[in-house]
Parts: sequence; C-alpha cells; structure tokens
Amino acid sequence: MSSWRTVFRNNLKQYMMLFSLLAIIIAFQLLTNGVLLKPMNVSNLIFQNAYVVILAVGMLLCILTGGNIDLSVGSVVALVGACAGTFIISWGWNPNLSILLCLLIGLAIGVWQGFWIAYVRIPAFIVTLSGMLVFRGLTLLVLKGLTLAPFPKEYLRYFTGYIPDLFPEAQLFGVKNTTSLLIGIVIAVIYIAIQIRSYVLRIKKQYNVDPIWVLIVKLAVIPQAIVWLFYILASYRGVPMVLILLGIILIVYNFITSRTVIGRHLYALGGNEKAAKLSGVNTNRLLFLAYVNMGFLAAIAGIVFAARLNSASPQAGNGFELDAIAACFIGGASASGGIGTVGGTLIGAMIMGVLNNGMSIMGISSNVQQVVKGLVLLGAVAFDVVSKNRSGFESAFSFFKRWQRKRAQVPAKQQKPLDSSNSDLSI
Repeated sequence: MSSWRTVFRNNLKQYMMLFSLLAIIIAFQLLTNGVLLKPMNVSNLIFQNAYVVILAVGMLLCILTGGNIDLSVGSVVALVGACAGTFIISWGWNPNLSILLCLLIGLAIGVWQGFWIAYVRIPAFIVTLSGMLVFRGLTLLVLKGLTLAPFPKEYLRYFTGYIPDLFPEAQLFGVKNTTSLLIGIVIAVIYIAIQIRSYVLRIKKQYNVDPIWVLIVKLAVIPQAIVWLFYILASYRGVPMVLILLGIILIVYNFITSRTVIGRHLYALGGNEKAAKLSGVNTNRLLFLAYVNMGFLAAIAGIVFAARLNSASPQAGNGFELDAIAACFIGGASASGGIGTVGGTLIGAMIMGVLNNGMSIMGISSNVQQVVKGLVLLGAVAFDVVSKNRSGFESAFSFFKRWQRKRAQVPAKQQKPLDSSNSDLSI
C-alpha cells in the first residue's frame, strides 16, 4: 500500500487537471449567476462538445505513437458532412446507408494518410497538413461553395434527439424524464460494483494497490457526480442520444488502451520505438492503424457535427484539430508520446468546453477566448515538462542547487597560475 503522497505524485497531472476542472466549473457557476449548470445549458454543453471528445480520443492514439498529430481532422469533418448532405439532401438516399458510406469514406482517408506515414515514413505533420488542404478543397468541390440544409428528421434523431421516457407518469423526484434518471442510477451502481471487484481481485493477486481511502473517495464522489449529471439532464428533456454514443466510444477506447495488447504496444511505441521494434512490435502496422482509427472517428465527428448544425457547410470543422490536440495535452498526454489516458482526455475536453461555454455566457469576445485557451494549453504542456521529474518540481530547482555547490567550491580550488618555465614538460 502506498501513501497519499505517492498516490498523488503518480497521478499528479490528472489530479491537477481534475481539480482545475472543478475550480473552473465553480468559478463560471458563480460568474454566470448559476446559468452554467442549468439543465438546458448542460444539455447544450454536451451537444456543443461531442465532436471535440470524439476527435480527441482519436488524436490521443496518434499522440501515443510518439507525439504525432493529425492536422487534417477538421477538413475530414467538413468533407464527411458534405458527403452526408449530398447523399441525403441532394440525392435523397437512405440516411442509414448514407451514414455507412460516410464511415467508409473516413476509413479510406485514414488508410490513405496512414500508408504515407507508417510505410513511406513521411512525417505525420507533413502528410496531415497536406490532407488538411486536400480534403478542404474536396469539400468545396462537393458542395460547390454552397450550404446544404436541412437534414430529414430521421437522420437528426440519431444525434440530436433524446432518449424517450418509458415512465412518463412516474416523474421520480420531480424530473421530466424518469428513464434518464434511472439510467444514471444504474450506471452509478455498475461503476461501484466494478471498482470494488477490481480492488478485491488486485489484492487477491497480490498486486500493488492504492490505499483503501482512495477507493472510498472514488465511490463517494464519482457515483454521486454521475447521478447528479443524469438528474440535471432528466430535469430538462432527458439523456441526449449523442451522450450514449460518447459513452460507448469512451468505454471501448479506454478498454483498448488499458486492457489489450494493442494498447500496451501503443504506449511502448511512444516510449521508445526502437526498443518496441526489437521486442517484436510491428511498429509500422501500429502507426498505420492509429491513423486509420483517426479517420474513422473523424467521420463519426463529421456526421455528429452535421446533425448539430442541421446543415452541410463548406466552413465546417475550422480549427477542430486544434481543439482536439489541446484537449489531449491538457488532459495529461505527453508531447513526446507514450503517456496519456482516455479519462484524462475527457477531462481536457471538458475543460475546453466549459471555458468556451462559460466565456460565451459572460459575453466575452471570441478573440479573448482564443487567448485564454492558448494560455491554458501552454500551461498544461509546461506543467507536463516540469512534472516529468520524479519529485514533480524538483528539476526546476536542481540546477540552482548544483550551481551554488560549484560556486562554493571555486575559492578552495583557486591556485596560483602555473609557471611554464618550471614545467617538466618543457621542450
């Protein structure tokens, strides 16, 4: 069992970001006179930031491979949205078939970029920068510079609808959607059961585990937060359909990164590619799959965002890649690769979303918002660099300690200049 200091030190970045998120929420809740956490605004916050979470999860896998990024995801979102608008609105195709084709387009884009990055070994920055230009141009060609709208209701209900209430007469605890509240309670109970089972199994297998108070704190805080969130949503219109999609993506990719061989290989690749290759890891294939996955998730984000706008616009996706990258780094991913979690990425995306929403409610201009988000990103990366030392900020002071020791030793070593005429080596 480890002490609280060890637990905190081992999860320093993630805990700091979590505390920062809570501080930001409390601050904007006070500054907006309670508007931030109103049921309608919380629901809108989920819709507004769904694409960021989806893109950030895919971007995390790219970053894990060695600090690589994908600059083309914003353009891919726009292109997929343009294709969806063309298929459904212009050509009148079946929405389900159109969604499937859009996902295949995203996979094809991922295969294209992954090939050049993984097997030709062109830097990811160059390939995805090229993709950003190419796919934005294709978007303009597909839409012919026009905006297509609106999408049919059968398409919108998948991504902008809410879970229907199965018990409309119950109104449990006075909420409008009892089913949504019950879903939150069930999820909280499942979370408690999983955490307890995992803790007990780790003890039986004689693994190192956190102190029991860490488990108690988790079970006292996180389930309460889950029920509280679903209570707020149930007080408005219920759980958004897109939240279910986000939950599935987060669960699946958290399992992949933490419980599978592919996940371990991703971290190994980012930690040391040469060592991973010598250990038998197919690094080229792994890098290829990371970008194929990025194309797939970018396609999902494009479909979701098009439904959110209820239109296919040539300007869709501008700057989305920056939001996704920022969410990863703020959430604890290392700029050099090999470090980062899905949970941390979610926290980073939530910080970005709350900052955007809170400042918008306060009427702060978009220019100032960009400045604030840029400073937050810089601070997160700087913290990552400093905290890589075992003792956190120890490295920031070690230089000065060494400098002081050397300075103190100088007077003792001072001697008279050596006379070359008395040297035994004189010729």
